Amino acid sequence: MIGAVGYLTKRFPRLSETFILDEILGLERCGVPLRLYSMGHPHERIVQPDAEQVRSQVRYLHGTGGARAWATAARGMVAANAGFARRHPRRYATVLAGALVERPCRPTVKRFAEAVYLAALLERDGVRHLHAAFAHGPAEVARLVHQLSGIPYSFGGHAKDLYLTDPAVLAQRVADARFALVCSESAAEHLRKAAGDASAKVVLAPHGVDTARFRPPSGARRLERAIASGPGSLRLLAVGRLVEKKGYPVLLRAIARARDAGYPITLTAIGDGAQLPSLRALTAELRLGEAIRFVGPRTHQEVAAAYLEAEAFAQASVVLDDGDRDGIPNSLLEAMASGLPVVATRTGGIPEVIVDGESGLLAAPGDVESLARQLMRIAADGDLRQRLGMRARATVVERFDRSGLIHSISPLFEVRELAEAS
Repeated sequence: MIGAVGYLTKRFPRLSETFILDEILGLERCGVPLRLYSMGHPHERIVQPDAEQVRSQVRYLHGTGGARAWATAARGMVAANAGFARRHPRRYATVLAGALVERPCRPTVKRFAEAVYLAALLERDGVRHLHAAFAHGPAEVARLVHQLSGIPYSFGGHAKDLYLTDPAVLAQRVADARFALVCSESAAEHLRKAAGDASAKVVLAPHGVDTARFRPPSGARRLERAIASGPGSLRLLAVGRLVEKKGYPVLLRAIARARDAGYPITLTAIGDGAQLPSLRALTAELRLGEAIRFVGPRTHQEVAAAYLEAEAFAQASVVLDDGDRDGIPNSLLEAMASGLPVVATRTGGIPEVIVDGESGLLAAPGDVESLARQLMRIAADGDLRQRLGMRARATVVERFDRSGLIHSISPLFEVRELAEAS
């Protein structure tokens, strides 16, 4: 009998992390017996409807909110730590001391307490393998669980969690793990370099998208997309958190340049984030007015409908000074699967998906003029839009269909006996 697999997230379900939800649903459909654990609750106003399809109940280490739930979770954590320290005093002290030597700060104590509590929950739930959804906090907890209990672990790496984590720390996490999943070749190269002798444990596993849900329009809608609403006009769509690495200020300035050159491009931006006030101010400064619409967060279903209404998609990602960057944005793959021509930047894993001039147009990251030129090019040429959109769809179907990708990684989670994986 295959043992249960624990799946640890930071906050679940988050609207902006549909790739985590999709991975969980995909593994469950492949027959992987998951038990879900989350370090915190997202407390978001909008929840993806697909979250209701998750079979496993989510156990929140710090409760679901409210004083009573927090107190209950806190008592459980204290009891678990006291019980483990009483039964295994030497192991408790050794693992805690080692963690503090590696990272001498207050958050380490918190992560350790969470790991002890989680180890108790995993034992209760019959979990034989633990997978952490991210390479930072969740992977840190998973490694501590492994040191405390012997339960093997793995983790996934994506973008910020990889690029902002000390390479020496990443090396330790890979060395102790059974495997590490990464969603782009650029991220895999980064993690393999950090992992050194353990680099063979790094597995390339793109997230993929549901190519049945995200597909081109048909009939009249297809004709409407093919014919622009006016000479040089373009209904542009962007989907993603309003944060610095998404490059929205560059995109707004590029649209302003294109409009000044006689191309009446409009933008609908789906998403929320800390940059919204400054982006609204920049929109006013550039006198873009009603050409730019920030419509806030949307569900997967609403985003799929928005792709059908747009004429092109923009992904203006940049690399930040601290190294943070995108991997392969899921929204980019969704737009391509929907048959949209895309204009994106040569950042992170994006060039792994887009061949410039064939499956999309690429611009230099952070370069307003380069991005504006590509926007004007795609606005001016309806035939180019059709050709790029068709090839974009074909690329995603061939290489990034979610069902096939999930089936390729699900065997990694099969752990029949704890001793076999220790």
